[in-house]
Amino acid sequence: MGDHELLDLVPTAMAAGGDSLARDAGGRVVFVSGALPGERVLVHITEARRDYARGVAVDIVDASPDRLAPPCPALADGCGGCTWQHVAAGAQIRYKAAVVIDALRRIGRIPEPPDPTVVALGGPALRTTARLAVAPTGRAGHRSRASVDGRSSGPSAPAPAPAGDGAVETDTCLVAHPLLEELIVHGRYPAGEVVLRAGVASGERLVRVARGKGGVEVPAGVQVVREGAKGGPVYVHEEVAGRRFRVSSEAFFQPGPVAAEGLVAAVSDAAAGALGPDAHLVDAYAGTGLFGSVLGAASGARVTAVESGRAAAADARANLSDLDAQVIQVEVGRWDAARSGPADVVVADPARSGLGRPGVAALVAAGAPRLVLVSCDPASLARDAVLLAAAGYRLTSVALVDAFPHTFHVEAVARFDR
Repeated sequence: MGDHELLDLVPTAMAAGGDSLARDAGGRVVFVSGALPGERVLVHITEARRDYARGVAVDIVDASPDRLAPPCPALADGCGGCTWQHVAAGAQIRYKAAVVIDALRRIGRIPEPPDPTVVALGGPALRTTARLAVAPTGRAGHRSRASVDGRSSGPSAPAPAPAGDGAVETDTCLVAHPLLEELIVHGRYPAGEVVLRAGVASGERLVRVARGKGGVEVPAGVQVVREGAKGGPVYVHEEVAGRRFRVSSEAFFQPGPVAAEGLVAAVSDAAAGALGPDAHLVDAYAGTGLFGSVLGAASGARVTAVESGRAAAADARANLSDLDAQVIQVEVGRWDAARSGPADVVVADPARSGLGRPGVAALVAAGAPRLVLVSCDPASLARDAVLLAAAGYRLTSVALVDAFPHTFHVEAVARFDR
């Protein structure tokens, strides 16, 4: 099978990364962009290897009942922000759950992982933070999807994207909060990349642009910060679960307050019964202190927040200032747990790469009988589950938070006990 071949395939499952998984006549795995399990599709092969191939669905011959017409016109223009718009909302979380379970079985070596529960959100999970490219016109936009050959002719088949990885300009954004959408549509920025952030509770907004020349045009009241500029932190305020948070321009925060509420609820459920006024909670990869703040305030537990980023650690100190809390600015893998004392619960929200061996070793040294792992990547969750199992931890529950609708991304909150 060579490049540019056209195949008639029926995918059987969704794969990590958002493509569906099919097999050709010879049994070779084919990752298909734009197709759903159970559909019969014509697939244009764009990459052929000995063990697998990749392609794009250019004709949906028999459509799945889970398929719908993409609601955002920007997708047809090549916007790469929300590539699962052709998947019905209920099916999106079902496919995501299947990917998580598959990863735990294959990579995590857990023959029968717990059935994931789905956290009900209090409204649309609109985003209040975005890192976007800047078009030659100065407008911000999501980067375009990789260009493909051929034309789609089946019902609701995704259109091929234009070539290039620059910004796709849009007049609306399906997943952006209106405070953020205004900055995307009407703001003008220097060439390169721009970070946009809004606080729904406060109405505050900021933009961060690269160092150098170039004007910025934004509505009155929007704070502008250039990378490397001197001066104090620039931040917005947000409220989650009754707590107010300072979030600096350089700090990590969840994609929006609705998603943050869902994650806090899932983490609180996973930690239920293990925290009280005499307990010790470790919030690892703490960011601005979201989990430590909410769980510490609710339980009265002592909090140790471990965060390597300078801006985020400063935010965490402000956000935890009314609690019995200590913020330690250090990489988790280099944190000395013995100095903080034994923990009752460890909550960890690492980057997409997961805990890894250094992170697991540091957190296991805290001695907590319960560890709650927040993961945005099923594969890294599964790899960490293997390492935690070797340290005596057993996976007992998984909750899913659909923090990124219309994409293949999902947040999993996994409880481990020993």
